[in-house]
Amino acid sequence: MLADIDTDDLTEVVRYALETTRATTACPFHRDVVVRIGDDAAESHAFERAKRIVRCDGAEWDKEALRAELGRQLGAAADGRCPKCDPTASCT
Repeated sequence: MLADIDTDDLTEVVRYALETTRATTACPFHRDVVVRIGDDAAESHAFERAKRIVRCDGAEWDKEALRAELGRQLGAAADGRCPKCDPTASCT
């Protein structure tokens, strides 16, 4: 729920937008692993959703800051499946 996030925390706002649009999900067995679904429409929707979340003081988020954080979080997410669950993943 939006009421449960800190709207002044850019990382939290973007994570909320990605999760609620189902662009990313947490592995049900490894809650510390975020998995990127790979749905371009969901990722675009996440950006639009994050743009509409305003800070506590009513200010809007800078679009470039949102894009950068969205890219960072998507880049850090595992692609398609959890590497801890995938038996074919290499251990490094």
